Amino acid sequence: MLTIVSFAIEAAANPLLMHLFPSALPDAAALAGNFPARLFMLAYTMFSIVVGGYVTAWIARRAQIIHAAIMGIIEVAFTLYVMIAAPFSEVHHAPRWGWIAGIILMIPAACLGAAIRVKQAPPSGKQTFNARRRT
Repeated sequence: MLTIVSFAIEAAANPLLMHLFPSALPDAAALAGNFPARLFMLAYTMFSIVVGGYVTAWIARRAQIIHAAIMGIIEVAFTLYVMIAAPFSEVHHAPRWGWIAGIILMIPAACLGAAIRVKQAPPSGKQTFNARRRT
């Protein structure tokens, strides 16, 4: 699911960037070669993974960070598969450094999302104030 969301964000963000900066980013090749645009893409990809780690921890209810790390490992596996499945220069417009940076940051980003969720969640076994009120 996270992979689908990430690709959907990219599908929307890439044309938007090319529309906002037509002289600097006239096409996908220019977008792939533009360092600030690649950093922006890396940032929103990592944001997606942090959100995915948060949601994973929310669903898990226990061992949240471990579950989020597993989700990050699955994302790394999917990314490696996409990188290796086709000849790089023919299919992938993005530079390798972007893919490698993403792979390195995926598991920590997923764990960060889980850590945010763990800090927000009430301690296990304790009820929230509203749950204790009887009306």
